[in-house]
Amino acid sequence: MEKTMNLKSKIVLALLATSSAAFAQTAPVAPEVTYNVGVVSQYRYRGLAQTKGDPALQGGVDYANANGFYLGAWGSTIKWIKEAGAGASPAADTKGPVELDVYGGYKFEAAGVAYDVGYLRYQYVGNTYNNISGNVNANTDEVYGAATYGVFTAKYSYAFSDLFGTANSKGSAYIDLSANLDLGNGYSLVPHVGHQKVSNSPNASYTDFALTLNKDLGDGLSASVAAISTNAKNVDAFTVNGYNTAKNAMVVGVKYSF
Repeated sequence: MEKTMNLKSKIVLALLATSSAAFAQTAPVAPEVTYNVGVVSQYRYRGLAQTKGDPALQGGVDYANANGFYLGAWGSTIKWIKEAGAGASPAADTKGPVELDVYGGYKFEAAGVAYDVGYLRYQYVGNTYNNISGNVNANTDEVYGAATYGVFTAKYSYAFSDLFGTANSKGSAYIDLSANLDLGNGYSLVPHVGHQKVSNSPNASYTDFALTLNKDLGDGLSASVAAISTNAKNVDAFTVNGYNTAKNAMVVGVKYSF
């Protein structure tokens, strides 16, 4: 696998992006713990395939305090680390079938703008991604800040570790712009555009796009369908072990929150 393809399928939109730390809910009146479990037809993150187009099981737990502080953990099955090793030259025996995200942060509001700042650790449990020549361990640390005004949200994420196994990539950043449009009757539409900049690897930088339709089915159950694209789909470096991780995709999923 070429070095430029390290990023989380290198980069690991989970279809149900609202399950992640980036979209933690507004602080409740009293402290509460919530849980979620779900399945998606494939796991995409920042536009790139994490499961080689196969389904993924996902779930998480969140604690939110009335003072604005929150903590949580979210996990998903993945295949990108194993596939990267199989597609490397020379091939490498790589393991790491589970992604576990651990995060914490603080939400507050000022002058009509809602802010969210926090830390996110991507832990690829037991991963041996560094068995691939030129790569490092896939575990990644990011800090983030987001601002929401009305239906619009802008977010900036900064990696203070190497990014998803890409050597010498500290200082990489992801900029995310999205909107949450209430269509009524339990439907919402979320357009998204993001840009991943990879430090010292300009050929690995790219932009992703998504349009997600969510449906609240009631009793904690929700469904989603997302159209996902990137401007990297014609770049050979994003093809890993014969699979184009950046190609266009339609992803469906269901989630139960309780």
